Amino acid sequence: MAVRAVRGVLTGLVLTAAGVVAPPLPAQDADGMAAAQILILDQERLFSDSKYGLRVQAELEKISNDLAERNQLISAELRAEEQELTERRSSLSPEEFRPLADAFDTKVVRLREEQDARIRELQRRRDQERRVFTQRVLPVLSNLAGEAGAVAILDERAVILSADRIDVTDQAIQRVDELLGDGGELAAPEPGEDLPPADNAPDPEAVDQLPGSPSPGVVVPLDARDQ
Repeated sequence: MAVRAVRGVLTGLVLTAAGVVAPPLPAQDADGMAAAQILILDQERLFSDSKYGLRVQAELEKISNDLAERNQLISAELRAEEQELTERRSSLSPEEFRPLADAFDTKVVRLREEQDARIRELQRRRDQERRVFTQRVLPVLSNLAGEAGAVAILDERAVILSADRIDVTDQAIQRVDELLGDGGELAAPEPGEDLPPADNAPDPEAVDQLPGSPSPGVVVPLDARDQ
């Protein structure tokens, strides 16, 4: 059985020892998606490899590069002003020099605060984009869960050992690309706004009736639970 270890290596594990028999691998449909109650998803790759995530990353990288370029220009400007003040100091009295030095210090503080605010805004934008992406792909994941008869999709970071066939990351990326494209023309949802449910999403009541099933539907991604 093809298996993989996630964030840890298990050595000396024998599934058939002491009468413990490994269960059969889940069946797969024509699209290669396993029929299983639990599916696995690599959230980071879903974002980074999808057209939507690639667009967001490119936009954020441009903003970051612009900030870095602006920071270099500001630094060069301040160094030139500081050098000019240093050269003028010998020709000025302390009373004449002090207001100039104070004005320079004030300017340095102001520019630093402005740059810090831009960096915080970039981080806020990055966090918001990830939250919006997660919100938009949940219907896709819900459909995948319904088609596989699954009651949950787990982040691979929460899994120690799993069969490769229950990983639906590739299928999820393909579906997200087909449904959302790069997402550039989609309006961001307002805070607290619920996106419409996906077609063919599993019926929560029906899933709830499965014997021994956990909470129905798709498990909320690990990094979305703290939002």
